[in-house]
Formats: sequence, C-alpha cells, structure tokens
Amino acid sequence: MSSTTANVKPAAVRSKRANTDRLVLAIIGYTTLTILALFCIFPFILVVSSSLSEESTIIEKGFQIFPSAFSTEAYSLLFKYPADMLRAYGVTISVTAIGTIVGLFLTSMTAYVLSRSDFKWRSRFSFFFFFTTLFSGGLVPWYLMIVNYLHLKDTLLVLILPMLLNVFYIIVMKSFMSSIPDAITESAKIDGAGDFRIFMQLIVPLSKPALATIGLFIALAYWNDWYNALLFISKSELMPLQYYLYKMLGNMDGMRKAMMASGAVVNTDLPTESLKMAMTIVATGPILLAYPFIQKYFVQGLTIGAVKG
Repeated sequence: MSSTTANVKPAAVRSKRANTDRLVLAIIGYTTLTILALFCIFPFILVVSSSLSEESTIIEKGFQIFPSAFSTEAYSLLFKYPADMLRAYGVTISVTAIGTIVGLFLTSMTAYVLSRSDFKWRSRFSFFFFFTTLFSGGLVPWYLMIVNYLHLKDTLLVLILPMLLNVFYIIVMKSFMSSIPDAITESAKIDGAGDFRIFMQLIVPLSKPALATIGLFIALAYWNDWYNALLFISKSELMPLQYYLYKMLGNMDGMRKAMMASGAVVNTDLPTESLKMAMTIVATGPILLAYPFIQKYFVQGLTIGAVKG
C-alpha cells in the first residue's frame, strides 16, 4: 500500500511539473509572437499615420505614429481625378485576375507533366526550363520581339503574357505534385480516365495548398508590376495602378524641382512625402483585404516539404 502511494506521488509531481513547463513555454511563446507581431504592424501604422499628416509637420518633426496635424490633402490630390484612378484600378484588377488564373493553370499543368514518372522526356524538358533561369536574351532583343514581331505594344496582352510562367513556381509545384502517390493516377487510368481528367478531378483538388501559395505569388507579381507598363504602354487608358501612381509621383517631383530651379518659393504644404504614404495604402489595400481569405491555404503551402516529427 505504501509502495503504491509512493508511486502515485512522483507521478502527480511529474504531471504538475509538466503542466508548469507547458504553461511557461506557452507564456514565452505568446509573448515572443506578440512582440514580433507588433514589430510587423508598426511600419504599417506609421505609413497610415504619415499619409494623414500635413506635409509641413512631416518635414519639421519627421514621421510620427500619431499625426499631430491631421490632413487628408494627400488623398484629395490622389483622387483628384477619380475616373483615372478607377480606370487604373480596373486595368490592374483585370490583368491580375486573368494573369493569375491562366498562369496558375499553365504552371500546374506544366508541373504535372514534369512530375509524371512515365514521361520519358521530363528530364530534358526540366533542363530546358531551368536553363532559362541562368541566361536570357537581354532587354533589347526582348523589347524588339514584343514590339516588332509580336506587335503587343499598347495592349493588355503585353501586361499578361511576359509573366505567365515562372520557372521557380513550376519547380515548387512539381515538387508538391511528386509527393502525390502514383496509385491515385494508376487507379484512375484503370477506370478509363484520361490524363486531363485525372489532372482536373484528382491532382488539382489535392494540390489546393500549393495552388493557393503559387496563386498568391503570381497575383502579387501582377499587382505590383509597373516595369512592363513603363516599357510598352503609352496610352493612358491602359495604364495599371502601379504605373499610374509612379507617373503621378514623378510629375509631383518634377514640378517641385522646376519650382526650385526657377527660384520660386516651394510650398512646404505640397504633399510629397504624405502622398507617397497614401499611394502605399491605395496600392496595398486590396491585397491586405484579400489575404485573410486564402491565409489557411497559404500557411499549408509554406509547410510543403517540412520535416515531420
């Protein structure tokens, strides 16, 4: 009886100690994550605050967490021509939606073919894809091909086609699809299913985490792209949002420098710094709103290939 009681007491002590250790670990973990989250959200709060501050206050006191002089002049200037802003938004949303859907479809199909062990040419095709990441033709041949041979200048296609395929995304998708058991595709073939049906009805549903992750990366690339518009777009009605904001900021800086060169008094209330912050909010707002809906799949996609305990 005494030996049983003696055995129970150490077990209770070990359980209590384990619970204490677990509690301490949880406190340390949550405290660390809270501090890291505050460090991550601090720059965004600073951007929002600066976009709502007067230009003279930013020049005099610098960027502040809480605006000492509240002003919406930067947003008033940004939306001075609302039709142009909405048109730029429409172009960017259209290009991002079409490019993400088509690019994700082509990326997943290419990765599926390269992941098939019964495709005897997959090693050679993989080499051709990888080779393009090491060498390129250069800017001038690429520009001549787009303008003189494909005749895509001043079209929406020039904003979509150059970014449809990314070799890195193909490699990531291929690695994920290679982890799907071959028995799934083999059983479907026995039932008479073709390759495209296997891909659409079996592989795609099983690849949702990878598709969500790669889809987010493709969408961000299209949303933030301004370089292709700089090279190939001259019509104002085809300007995407990022290039429209880039030109607006360039015009503002040019006007400020012209005033300084002419000896005129530069108005310190001219919202230059606050306008940059307002542009950041306008450009990143839709992405921040869309991210929570795909966060679950995005987190799953980031853990692809992680070592399991």
